[in-house]
Amino acid sequence: MKRDQILTIKLPAANGRLEDYSVREPRVFAKPSRPFNRKALGAAHVVADPLSAKEPWLDAAIDWDKTIAYRRHLWSYGLGVAEAMDTSQRGMGLDWPNALELVRRSVDAARDFPGAVVASGAGTDHLAPRAGLAIADVIAAYEEQCTAIEKTGGRIILMASRALAACAKSPDAYGLVYDRVLSQVREPVIIHWLGEMFDPALAGYWGEKDHHAAMDVCLDVLTRNAAKVDGIKISLLDKDKEIAMRRRLPKGVTMYTGDDFNFAELIEGDAHGYSDALLGIFDSIAPAASAALAALAAGDKAAYHEILAPTVPLSRHIFCAPTRFYKTGVVFMAWLNGHQDHFVMVGGQQSARSILHFAELFRLADATGLLADPLLACARMKSLLAVHGIT
Repeated sequence: MKRDQILTIKLPAANGRLEDYSVREPRVFAKPSRPFNRKALGAAHVVADPLSAKEPWLDAAIDWDKTIAYRRHLWSYGLGVAEAMDTSQRGMGLDWPNALELVRRSVDAARDFPGAVVASGAGTDHLAPRAGLAIADVIAAYEEQCTAIEKTGGRIILMASRALAACAKSPDAYGLVYDRVLSQVREPVIIHWLGEMFDPALAGYWGEKDHHAAMDVCLDVLTRNAAKVDGIKISLLDKDKEIAMRRRLPKGVTMYTGDDFNFAELIEGDAHGYSDALLGIFDSIAPAASAALAALAAGDKAAYHEILAPTVPLSRHIFCAPTRFYKTGVVFMAWLNGHQDHFVMVGGQQSARSILHFAELFRLADATGLLADPLLACARMKSLLAVHGIT
């Protein structure tokens, strides 16, 4: 699709110089008129409150109205919301009390939005690290969060546990914890295997350092508990591992891709199956993701790939190493597109990426056609450059 150049902005380049960049007219993505043929959830970010007196490195100050408004934005494009996950800075600024409040508000808002889907992260992050932490403590922590989310009327995404990774002595410990927790949930859950590239504290999850060996442990858990598991989201940024596991899933258990590098081909699938989606990048590319999924549902694979192709380089940039800082790029995109009035993040995480990273993100976002108001985006980019002494 040809897009005319409409503006020029000077952006810093790797050579240390400012270079002219021509911004093109945005693409217009229609909202879906019928359901997709893939389940699709976007892990959503939180909007910080810039006027709060709370210390940003110590307390989460959240603009609840803007945060919930962003959920409505995602729902309006036919996407479900994966709530209180790592994209919302869970474990990087968002604590359990605020996460539970976020879940409560999101579930309440969904009741007033026809067709809205919410699934919420339950973990063990309120469990303070300490010597002598035991498996029983991990189970109790999971039970507490699952019960609290179910009381709101919410569905559960069972998040990976730093505490379990720290105290488990063998793969059997993982089986014990998951068997116990899954036996008690009211509705089938999504299990989330978050790789160490997203959270170094989760290295060796499932009791095995090798991902293929860890996969065997996880599959044993899924097979024993298939009636209580809707699906498994794996975030390993390795399409071959995801496909290998997808082909081994027990009947009735869905693979939700968490691969923000290779999501387009994994969602399309192959002769043996496909992945549904639970992705952080959908927070940033919701209009394009929605249009692509609509095209796929209509059988137009050419349009599906034409829409998503430019979003893959953008996603790979946002999620580049250190991957755990991807939330900064997600919030930056929301700010450029006018969904919030500031580029301030819970935990002060707006400082986690360099100005060169933001400049390249701007270019890649423009390439996707997802800068909805180029004039606003350029003005905001210029203001960020000015703060960095670049004029």
